[in-house]
Amino acid sequence: MTRTESRLTRTSTGGDSAGVTATLAATGTQVSGSRRDRALVRMVVALTRAARAVAAVLARSARWSARTVRPAGALVVVAATAGLLGGVVFGWVEWLVAAVIALVLVVTAVPFLFGARSYAVDLALGHDRVVAGSAVAGTIGIRNDGPRTTLPGRMDIPVGDGVVEIDVPVLRPGHGIADPLEIPDLRRGIVSVGPATTVRADPLGLMRREHAFDDVHDLYVHPRTVVLPSTSAGLIRDLEGAPTRRLVDADMSFHAIREYAPGDSRRQVHWKSTAKTGRLMVRQYEETRRSRMAVVLAIAADEYADADEFELAVSCAASLGLRAVRDAREVDIVAGGEVPRVVRGRLRAIQRVNAASPRNMLDGFSAIDLLDTTMPVGEVCRLAAESSDRLSVAFVIVGSRVPLSHVRQAALRFPADATVVGVRCDERAHPRMQSVNGMTVLTVGTVDDLSGLLLRGASS
Repeated sequence: MTRTESRLTRTSTGGDSAGVTATLAATGTQVSGSRRDRALVRMVVALTRAARAVAAVLARSARWSARTVRPAGALVVVAATAGLLGGVVFGWVEWLVAAVIALVLVVTAVPFLFGARSYAVDLALGHDRVVAGSAVAGTIGIRNDGPRTTLPGRMDIPVGDGVVEIDVPVLRPGHGIADPLEIPDLRRGIVSVGPATTVRADPLGLMRREHAFDDVHDLYVHPRTVVLPSTSAGLIRDLEGAPTRRLVDADMSFHAIREYAPGDSRRQVHWKSTAKTGRLMVRQYEETRRSRMAVVLAIAADEYADADEFELAVSCAASLGLRAVRDAREVDIVAGGEVPRVVRGRLRAIQRVNAASPRNMLDGFSAIDLLDTTMPVGEVCRLAAESSDRLSVAFVIVGSRVPLSHVRQAALRFPADATVVGVRCDERAHPRMQSVNGMTVLTVGTVDDLSGLLLRGASS
């Protein structure tokens, strides 16, 4: 029994390296096996690292080639490769000559790519705020800060959706140029000028290299406005307040005398009338309020015939708001907000233009644009009336595609004691002023028509 147990429990050991654990420091993995297994694992790891490094280099080279090599350059490279294969494999001398010429062109184009980052660029604009339709003057300074002379190149300056190109000559180290920059015929909006981009390319257009700098300017292009007479802004000529049809017991604008009612203040008792009638009489006043004005601008794309008509509406709204701000009136400038299509009809949104100062207000008008997904002007007027307290007068600016009946319906959203004036923009119509169910509607063909119509309405 003892002899059998000793046979069963006896184990044999292999080579001197069996059971040894090899630790690969590079991968952090423990591998057990012989020396041959460990060498094989090390070789696999080394090949994997080399493959990854080669793949990274190839990826960077592919990205660089996609940015640098132009279609003409790719065609020359293909011609050189095909020429070398045809000349070496088949012994075609003509193909070999073509390959040599193509290689010479590629090698000649490479030096033109150097020096893209050696420039120091200073971009300056004469004004950061202009009126639509005017030009902006500026300067761009380019200096070679590198240790070597740079070959000729080009500087591209993005201006909105366009590009201004400036040719850069040969510049020695420390030398530079200063070229004038003029941006003409700007449309209303916020235009980004920059960043200046250095373009290095060979004369044949085989290769191209670009480097963008960080200098970017935001240019505010304000809408065109006209000066409105101060007395015509809101069709109200008050200095301290505008009397309304609401009667109160104490205010500044005297209205009438009535009989005393319980709760009236004794300070409002009119003693002369009391002595004549023998009954206690008190004064009654019309409520006086500060002229608070609202300017509602329709910005739905289907409410205007074209983009020029919308620009006319923006100019009219900006002119009215500018006059109110300069007269120190309280003004709310409201336009529709963007509503996603999935919640259209269930969500209401408006945007306000900051009217703290003329500059801030005009900057806000520069950012307004037509929207395809927004509320109709009637809903915008409803929100404007709900969010503005005690309005005295409201201007509703719409396009030619909004019928007069819809303008009248939009006016009904405001309080009954507020004066509502509609401004209908139609470049094909003659300027006129008409009354629609007690509401004044001004039709303007140009922004200059607004001043005369408001002055006529104020005098009448």
